[in-house]
Amino acid sequence: MKNNKRREGFSSGLAAFFATLGSAVGLGNIWKFPYVVGENGGAAFLLVYFACIILVGLPVMVSEFYIGRKTRKNIMGAVKELTTKKRWRSIGIIGILAAYFIMFFYTGVAGWVYSYVFKILRGDFNGATAQSVQQQFTNTTAGPVAPIVWQIIVLTVVSVILIGGVKKGIERITKTLMPVLFILIIVCDIRALTLPGVKESFSFLFKPDFSHLTSQGILIAMGLAFFKLSLGMGTMVTYGSYFTEEDNMFGTAAKVAISDTIVSLLVGIAVFSAVFSFNMEASSGPGLLFMTIPLVFSKIPFGKFLLIAFFVLASIAATTATISMFEVLIAYYTEQKGASRKKAVILNAIVIAFIGAFSTLSVGETSLLSGVTIFGKGIFDIFDFLSSNILLPVGGLLMALLVGYIAPKEDIKRELSNNGKLKIANIIDFYYFVLRYISPILLVIVFLSSVGVLEKIIKLITG
Repeated sequence: MKNNKRREGFSSGLAAFFATLGSAVGLGNIWKFPYVVGENGGAAFLLVYFACIILVGLPVMVSEFYIGRKTRKNIMGAVKELTTKKRWRSIGIIGILAAYFIMFFYTGVAGWVYSYVFKILRGDFNGATAQSVQQQFTNTTAGPVAPIVWQIIVLTVVSVILIGGVKKGIERITKTLMPVLFILIIVCDIRALTLPGVKESFSFLFKPDFSHLTSQGILIAMGLAFFKLSLGMGTMVTYGSYFTEEDNMFGTAAKVAISDTIVSLLVGIAVFSAVFSFNMEASSGPGLLFMTIPLVFSKIPFGKFLLIAFFVLASIAATTATISMFEVLIAYYTEQKGASRKKAVILNAIVIAFIGAFSTLSVGETSLLSGVTIFGKGIFDIFDFLSSNILLPVGGLLMALLVGYIAPKEDIKRELSNNGKLKIANIIDFYYFVLRYISPILLVIVFLSSVGVLEKIIKLITG
């Protein structure tokens, strides 16, 4: 039987939208998006990114929604129900591993964000200088005690929410925090529009200069589109399994992708207006958020208020995204292993805190485990690399192939059209074509590029 009456789900389409958006809008928007755009030339890179959202992000997201709502199960159980062929169950294994690996390093970064709210309230950035913000970031990541404490605080907050369940926990929090996040971004942007660097910011973000776009930048855009929408690890399968029968899966996916992109652009306006106003480098790398924003906001009227607002919204984004990744694990352990929700949350939080501590203590040259490497990469970087560069694209590729080539097309049409209630036959046909013939090729390219094979193949062909 398709429906499990005892299984929790979202109460409405709006609840499903906010929860799914909360998963997509994370530190990828506020921490990763600005510096990646900065490193790859701005507007031209964004155009490629938008194309990748349409050709890779949306088809895979809809496929994950389909898998989840069709089966009403966690990622492992869902794949098992869709096909009896055991080789496809690797999708579930990949999803679980990816969720763990990302949580190991992501909760550490979320801890940095939480700690910055405390530092700002304490006045640590009053009279900030370029040297002092650099030292603050170094102190934040080096530890050894403080980063672990903040990582545990993040896990405690998320655990309390998840123990509340789908409706009283995930739904209630995301419906509250997502509107607050948008309000805070608008507040920061209103102030950013008064800064002298706002013209340069808009030019950088919206006036394409293709001379700055490289082939590597195109590949990075494809990977970023996939990472930012939380695809390839079963997050959207899990949330899709909580959708109501009336939810428009295409509509939800489109609204999430559009809203997620708007959030990224609004954050970009705030960040780059500040960066250009004070003659900083747009390509400052991962420290862009933590070093430029405190320095800039400390030098403008009402800067402390804006600085608090900015890092509170970053904390919200980190929290909602962490909730969605954690829920992949909780759904698996409660449904496949029979654990109670509370037990599953607590035990997984302990595992993530323990292993995540090694990841957190490996960041920065002065960190306790900075000299420890695995295959030439630090512990933090190896978890990031394995999840973002290998597990997520492979997981997304397998999901695209499963839905595009194994699931019956008529069943897909029936599920996506809500048994014919939605008159979207042309949209479904376009989606199905892209899913079968375009998305897999692009995902293979992303994977081969991320592991360094594509470059070798190109060199071999070109001599």
